[in-house]
Amino acid sequence: MPELMPELMQQRETMPTPPQAAPKKMPRRQMLMTLGVALNAVAAVLFSVPVVGYIFGPSKRKEIKKELSWITLGSLTKFPEGETRLATYRNPFVRPWDGDTGNIPCWVRRISPDKLQVFAINCTHLGCPVRWFPQSGLFMCPCHGGAYYADGARASGPPPRGLFEYDFKIENGELLIKAGQMPTLAAPPSQACADQPRSCECA
Repeated sequence: MPELMPELMQQRETMPTPPQAAPKKMPRRQMLMTLGVALNAVAAVLFSVPVVGYIFGPSKRKEIKKELSWITLGSLTKFPEGETRLATYRNPFVRPWDGDTGNIPCWVRRISPDKLQVFAINCTHLGCPVRWFPQSGLFMCPCHGGAYYADGARASGPPPRGLFEYDFKIENGELLIKAGQMPTLAAPPSQACADQPRSCECA
């Protein structure tokens, strides 16, 4: 029996090994079909994005309209009659990481107990912040020399028009403005101007 073992091992070593099957290659037609399906899927996704935006657009507009709400500037006693004071409000579109950049300044001019003007701080030329100089009774832009009268009307310089105004109202002894957007030539002051033009002459 032990004599047969070397012979069996030798026969096993001399037995031919079965050939390994070659890896199957994907047919050219199948590869092109797969690629076409993938491209169609990508195109479908890209096409659906604006469609979904259009469907959910009204709800987004309602959310934005809610954020364009009345924001308080504080007690009316902070703004003495016959004076122009700087005030700030918190941007309703602010994010936690915005920090102090979410505080938006504006100028409040109190003409009489119930008549005020709330000006955006931005110059209508290039948006630089304007400063109020009570000695001369002018708003001045330090960047390009724009000047505005106390009522916000353009006095001189490159600005194409007067200062933008926020719509306002007085409730429970507090001054509130309709804020949430930065007044620009493309989006003049607040959307409340269209609702209550009597308190905003900027249109």
